[in-house]
Amino acid sequence: MRVAIIGAGICGLYLAWKLSERGYEVTVFEKKEKIGKEVCSGLFSEKIFKFIPESKKLVQNEIDSVLVHFPRRTFRVRFAEKFLVIAHFKLDNLVAELVRQTGVKIILNHNVTKQDLVTIQNDFERVIGCDGANSLVRENLNLSTPDYRLAIQGFISQSDCLSYVETWPTKNGFIWKIPRIKETEYGIIEKPEEAKLLLKNFLKQNYFNLKRLKSAIIAQGLIIPYHQKITLCGEAAGLTKPWSGGGVIWGLIAADILLKNFPDFLKYKKAVEKFFSTKILFSKIVTRLVYFLGFKIPWLLPKEFKIEGDFLI
Repeated sequence: MRVAIIGAGICGLYLAWKLSERGYEVTVFEKKEKIGKEVCSGLFSEKIFKFIPESKKLVQNEIDSVLVHFPRRTFRVRFAEKFLVIAHFKLDNLVAELVRQTGVKIILNHNVTKQDLVTIQNDFERVIGCDGANSLVRENLNLSTPDYRLAIQGFISQSDCLSYVETWPTKNGFIWKIPRIKETEYGIIEKPEEAKLLLKNFLKQNYFNLKRLKSAIIAQGLIIPYHQKITLCGEAAGLTKPWSGGGVIWGLIAADILLKNFPDFLKYKKAVEKFFSTKILFSKIVTRLVYFLGFKIPWLLPKEFKIEGDFLI
């Protein structure tokens, strides 16, 4: 069976790696000239080792908690398992090398068009869209549009070896600070029309001048097509955490569900929706509750509590 994967992000590469190991003939189409996501904080839980054991050598720092700074109260959230600071660009290229070792064909600098998708659907028995927030595969299937938030990140040349991150909640997101040992990262995730101004004001108040500013759109909202031959995975399917926007572990879990049910995309749709739907709903409710308490009744929040960082419970 010939399989086409649109997008050489972490989910597309992981699926190509595992499908090729099972004997499928896999081709990956990537629009960029090189592999590697650059606009990402690269903060992953230790679950990443389950999917990509080789990633242990890429760890820059270990994070055990986050300080959340509401205007009138700060509390600490401890993680049940550590989060790891890893350069997403390096992680993608690590998996790409594993993919190439299995004989997968990766076609770079190939911006798939709607006409290309018609040809690909004719030439391949299965097509998997892993083409990110602005997925052409999703658009071509006339599926609903996910919710979008904008993430902006930058860096200051200040070494920081702390074992916790800091966040400052905004109305629909938060500003963050991540220690990366040799430098410190700041950023924001918010509604696209508000993110830039909120970050600018924060930086002005704290006298920061960020370097290497970059931005990316984050898609949220589980969207899986009812289609026997074409499906979506990762951020193309809106699989990002409602409270943080992180999507790597969720995407890889969905990829494993897809692999378990492959090549039956309808069974995959049913299984992935069963796994994620209640978790997404619960996390949205918890996030809204915490934000309401933090901004309106902050004294009701405990000074410290523990969560399972990828699913809250």
